[in-house]
Amino acid sequence: MLTDGLRAALTRALAQVNTLVLGKPQEVRLAFVALLSDGHLLIEDLPGLGKTTLAHALAATLGLGFQRVQFTSDLLPSDIVGVSVFDAQTRRFEFHPGPVFAHVLLADEINRAPPRTQSALLEAMAEHQVTVDGHTHALPDPFFVIATQNPIDLAGTYPLPDSQLDRFLLRLTLGYPDEDAERALLAGADRRDLIAQTLPLLGAEEVLALRRAVGGIHASDALLDYVQALLIRSRRHPGVRVGLSPRAGIALLRAARAYALLLGRAHVLPEDVQALFAAVAAHRLVPDADAGNPSALAKAILHAVPVD
Repeated sequence: MLTDGLRAALTRALAQVNTLVLGKPQEVRLAFVALLSDGHLLIEDLPGLGKTTLAHALAATLGLGFQRVQFTSDLLPSDIVGVSVFDAQTRRFEFHPGPVFAHVLLADEINRAPPRTQSALLEAMAEHQVTVDGHTHALPDPFFVIATQNPIDLAGTYPLPDSQLDRFLLRLTLGYPDEDAERALLAGADRRDLIAQTLPLLGAEEVLALRRAVGGIHASDALLDYVQALLIRSRRHPGVRVGLSPRAGIALLRAARAYALLLGRAHVLPEDVQALFAAVAAHRLVPDADAGNPSALAKAILHAVPVD
């Protein structure tokens, strides 16, 4: 269970990010869900809609060690994980850690790098470690990847493979702000200046404590039945070539526990699952060639499964 102090700190952290990313309270809440679920976050949208701002605002509020990597077509795997360099004095190779050795890694425009470089993050995201020259190096705990990507129909992008997409707990899209939020952005201070002045409200120990609290959120047998029904429906739904795996179901349940905690509850409701389903499921579904948008398929699957 959360202490009153930790719950208050989490509430302040949510509020602070919402003052930096205007008009997107649900998207901000889902970003915190990814963090508290010990998952990773993929933010996909057109340039200029606040993807990097959300990542910077979240990282600044967490108070954790932070590194940013700008993914480009000439980026090498060693530029991310590090490299072994021969030391003439000791006559042995010394490992020089890359930027992945941080609590929070911002992989900016991840789909502008070729697949070989993208795959350098696979082991890090799945195992919280990297292997270089046969030696395994543990990453800091907590370890959280926030990746941004542009739509794949833009020039100079490489689609993320399914195996890498599955490593992201949630995929968000921000969309254009509403008129009030856009006017506030136009009239207000530069977001970069505001983020630079942001004080951290959480730290490593607090994040780990919040993650432990998420594991204690209760999910009833009826709730588990509902999640399983969604998984089964996804494998039989018209237009879906490959449905959701058991690992996707575990991710959905873990995210629903974090969502319930953020709303101040000690148990998961079907509404929590429904609020998260598209963000957890859409990037994991493989549609038929003529089936259209995976997000629309995810919503159709959700509507097709009743809550008992």
